[in-house]
Amino acid sequence: MLIRTEAPVDILPVDRLLKSAFPTEAEAKLVMALRENGNRTLSLVACSDEGEVIGHIFFSPVTVAGEDNGWQGLAPLSVAPEHQGKGIGQALMAEAKETLAELGYPAVVVLGDPTYYHKAGFASAAEHGLTCQWEVPADAFMVQELLPDTLCKLQGQVEYTSEFAAL
Repeated sequence: MLIRTEAPVDILPVDRLLKSAFPTEAEAKLVMALRENGNRTLSLVACSDEGEVIGHIFFSPVTVAGEDNGWQGLAPLSVAPEHQGKGIGQALMAEAKETLAELGYPAVVVLGDPTYYHKAGFASAAEHGLTCQWEVPADAFMVQELLPDTLCKLQGQVEYTSEFAAL
């Protein structure tokens, strides 16, 4: 498996992957809108040995308490159904977190399954004084610090870009 930055040739395969990995086309439409509006910070793909796109992870900017401090939102993360359970999502997250930290992005938030994301080092955002703009179970909204001493500096509501309103 190879993990690399998404290239223009990957747009359609990623779109097909998103449509196969989720019950609706909402995530595929979200990624397309984020790309079109310039709200893509990082997009990585996982490819099989044959070059097929089998996993994808996408990051876009979020604000905390109305301020842009370089924080990122992970959404979505997808793995082709026939390749799930093989560690591809965890590998994508590890590579992405390393890349984002190298680029100077201080923290990542995610809304998802706590059991899954805790394995990747995410912790409850509420424990750090952070809330999600939507009403969600407290344990489903998580954060991970990428640069030291980031989480002690900010508290408040985390807001995603306007493209998420369509979900």
